[in-house]
Amino acid sequence: MHPEPRDEIRVASFRDLDATTLYAILKLRVDVFVVEQKCPYPELDGRDDEPGTRHVWLARGDEILAYLRILDDAGTERIGRVVTAANARKGGYASRLMTHALEVVGNRPSTLEAQAHLTGFYGRFGYVPTGPEYLEDGIPHVPMKRS
Repeated sequence: MHPEPRDEIRVASFRDLDATTLYAILKLRVDVFVVEQKCPYPELDGRDDEPGTRHVWLARGDEILAYLRILDDAGTERIGRVVTAANARKGGYASRLMTHALEVVGNRPSTLEAQAHLTGFYGRFGYVPTGPEYLEDGIPHVPMKRS
């Protein structure tokens, strides 16, 4: 009898991602942001492989339950691509990932572009709106910052 795989948070630079993990991360992002949210946009934006980018994900065995990336924007950390697999929602995975991401960010300022209905979620982590709501790919977003 095999024990159930346990959930574990992993962090890696682009060069440290193996092909199978990278494929699973990109598939999750496309499944949710492009297919589920019906937003045909360039999901592969050229920033995943930048030297300062950290990929943070919660895995159960080989399955990616949730993911986010942290970009280095000239001294400000930018959290983005926060996503949870459809079959893993309501499990607290996004909160666990954000908590870990803020450990990685440390005391550096960080920003994110929140989908408007999630501003309360990000507010629990100390983010405050920094500008008006705007539409991105047909979805209302709010710029937010944590000092």
